[in-house]
Amino acid sequence: MKAQPSPAVSLSVSRDGEPDRCFRHAHALVEAGVSIGRRTQVWAFAHVVAGAVIGEACNICDHTFIEGGVRIGNRVTIKCGVFLWNGITIEDEVFIGPGAAFTNDYRPRSKRYLKIHLKTLLQEGCTVGANSTILPGLTIGRWAMVGAGSVVTHDVPDHALVVGSPARWRAWVCRCGEKLASSASRFLDCPCGRTYERTAEKVVKEFAPNGSHQRLRKNPVAAPV
Repeated sequence: MKAQPSPAVSLSVSRDGEPDRCFRHAHALVEAGVSIGRRTQVWAFAHVVAGAVIGEACNICDHTFIEGGVRIGNRVTIKCGVFLWNGITIEDEVFIGPGAAFTNDYRPRSKRYLKIHLKTLLQEGCTVGANSTILPGLTIGRWAMVGAGSVVTHDVPDHALVVGSPARWRAWVCRCGEKLASSASRFLDCPCGRTYERTAEKVVKEFAPNGSHQRLRKNPVAAPV
């Protein structure tokens, strides 16, 4: 049998040479009433349900499903085989690896529908590794990292690396992704040049050159664009 050519796709390009509108593959199913930001790419066999909000410059890979109550910020990467259910909010620059699983019901039964879904929040810059499972009602902190195959049953602090089933703390990580090394009683250094300070047992904050803590901006869900 002769192979069929891939369906044609097109991008609108702005004056500065960057894509202006979002890109939608011909085999993606994006329902009416979805809000998608500029330069976002939605690839083949993705299904985005009416009401979903996706920010700018995101990459939504093949075979993904996004329910209508999901809110996704800017510059988010969602790899193949990820299904996002109502109640999930994803802030800017989050990475979700292939096959990561999310839930929104602790006691699911067939044909029983929740009136209010449990909320899951993935905060700015965090990483959810391939094939990991995130139970409902949890928060993954800013720039935290969930190791591949982990089962997350509790909130994950900012900059924490958690691994295993159930996922447990293993190290602190920089926003660049490298593990932090102790340099003094409470300070943690990264090869990239950033420094962090432990201010409590489960609290690490980036340390600015002037000696103050950097105030990370609040990052609410992306508004419709």
